[in-house]
Amino acid sequence: MLKTLDEEGLRQFVGLQSDAVSAVTKRFYATQGSLYDGFGARDREACREDLAFHLEFLRPVLEFGLLQPMLDYLCWLKDVLSARGIPTEHLSQSLDWLAEFFVEHMETSNGAIVVEALLAARTSFQKISDSSLMPLTSHEPWPETMEFEAALLSGNRSQAHAVLRRCIAQRRSLIDFELHVIQSALYNIGQKWQTNQVSVAQEHMATAIAQSVMTVALQNAHPPVSIDQRVLLACVEGNNHSLGLQMVADAFLIAGWEVQFLGADVPTTSLIRQTAEWKPDLIGLSVSFPQQVRVAKAVIVQLDEHFGRSRPAVIIGGLAFNRFRRLSGVVGADAFGVDSRAAVENANRIFNT
Repeated sequence: MLKTLDEEGLRQFVGLQSDAVSAVTKRFYATQGSLYDGFGARDREACREDLAFHLEFLRPVLEFGLLQPMLDYLCWLKDVLSARGIPTEHLSQSLDWLAEFFVEHMETSNGAIVVEALLAARTSFQKISDSSLMPLTSHEPWPETMEFEAALLSGNRSQAHAVLRRCIAQRRSLIDFELHVIQSALYNIGQKWQTNQVSVAQEHMATAIAQSVMTVALQNAHPPVSIDQRVLLACVEGNNHSLGLQMVADAFLIAGWEVQFLGADVPTTSLIRQTAEWKPDLIGLSVSFPQQVRVAKAVIVQLDEHFGRSRPAVIIGGLAFNRFRRLSGVVGADAFGVDSRAAVENANRIFNT
């Protein structure tokens, strides 16, 4: 495991991120600018965004000592850049130049830790192949997945609903349909966007239709028997991917829980306030990317400080924890759920319901 920064080192690193992005962007355009001429007017801003993401994914390495999340990100970005005709060798170059910036601008020992992490990422990235990417956690797709995916990509809302109705008529549950059809189809679509086979517009349309299918299906489900337990569900601040958490909300509702679903990118202060007002028995936090793990950890610290021994139990989940299980042990939660069904099962164990 790599060395990590202390709180002061992390503050130094965060304070220098914007300057590092600007300096390396300027260096790329001074030396390689002619290669980007065909990428459009937004090319410089896209370069800045990619470098900023480098540092966002570097932070979990510096905070927790885990390199694999950053390697996954670099492999993902390599595929995205390759599919769009952008030179991928610049990825390794960007890590070298960021290392040079931080060794020059940070206090010596902290700068050495940042450089070690960047060079370890570069070295490991150069050695691995695309097949080394950790797979998405997913359930075995049902045969209906391909038809459902085609309906999403073509914008055929009625056909997507027809696939659901057919499965429900066969006495398959909504939760299973969400896990084996909706989740699998959306993972496939995300991978197709990564390789430039579908557009951003198609991906957004697919998500919107999937949400509408879930909403209609839940409205038509049999009313559950209440178990007199409350759960408050939220994506942590910075996490804009809420569909998976909506599946968790559906599973809790069907299991008889009273649910408040706050959705994406919930400010921590708002979450604390809603907890105080609604008094849930359980809070569920969703984290999509490793750099959001620190936010989940901070939320639980603030819940402890605000409520003490009376704080609600906390369950965590999301793609970041599914892919990097070791991260689930650093945030101080009471339980972890790999999917919607597991979340409900683990919550029921906590409360013996």
